[in-house]
Amino acid sequence: MTDIDEVFPVYCLHRGSIPLLISMPHVGTNIPDDVLRDMTEDAGHLDDTDWHIERLYGFALAMGASLLVPKYSRYLVDLNRPPDDANLYPGKNTTGLFPQDSFDQLSLYAEGRCPDAQQKAERRERYWRPYHEALKAELGRLKALHGHVLLWDAHSIRSCIPRLFEGRLPDFNFGSADGASALPGLAQTLSDVVTACSTYSSVANGRFKGGYITRCYGNPATGVHAMQLELAQCTYMSEQRPYDYQPDAAERVAPVIQAVINQALIALRTMGGSSA
Repeated sequence: MTDIDEVFPVYCLHRGSIPLLISMPHVGTNIPDDVLRDMTEDAGHLDDTDWHIERLYGFALAMGASLLVPKYSRYLVDLNRPPDDANLYPGKNTTGLFPQDSFDQLSLYAEGRCPDAQQKAERRERYWRPYHEALKAELGRLKALHGHVLLWDAHSIRSCIPRLFEGRLPDFNFGSADGASALPGLAQTLSDVVTACSTYSSVANGRFKGGYITRCYGNPATGVHAMQLELAQCTYMSEQRPYDYQPDAAERVAPVIQAVINQALIALRTMGGSSA
């Protein structure tokens, strides 16, 4: 058993013992004081945070999973965007590597105070790069131990955001880059598990197909399988400020999350971890 906690300036890493790394790139809430001075009051509410994901995934430590958890907010730099800030969903409205407005299109910076090119480069080096270096290293360690590894990118989002999608989002949104980042058919299998064992709605590779982390690191042919779960926040918390955790609701949805993760691990073990 490894089970080692390592605390670094911009993230915390729990090194587990099974072939599972859970990344939580949007749970951070810190923003440096010098940046906050340039930001608006709306930015201080951190509305687009993936609130309480660490608590919801409390079962993961007992499973023996590795966990990678950032300390800083996506408003500072978005860890699930590519370093060149390319749009992952061409033709669709979304936020970038250095967001200037929120999902509700509220300005995050005071007029004329958005980060310049040098500030962006510094943030990329100080906050973005260390997280990705840790992610790559832990994936490498787990793959060396087991021959394959599941990267589970854990997210949550409000169920209704007109800027990003029409209507109400399904409860469970599995993304595998249309099957390119994980075992073929795995996203649909997990979606089917949700609908079979619960009353939650689910979809595979719908509006959210997986962000940069899923697409960059998932390589089934080499035994690295990446799956994003974008969970509707109404399944476990209040979607209004102050975004309270709802323990009763969370206790109902957490076992379903654990069940689909276990199903994914079983599928990879059965297939030997490679789709080749």
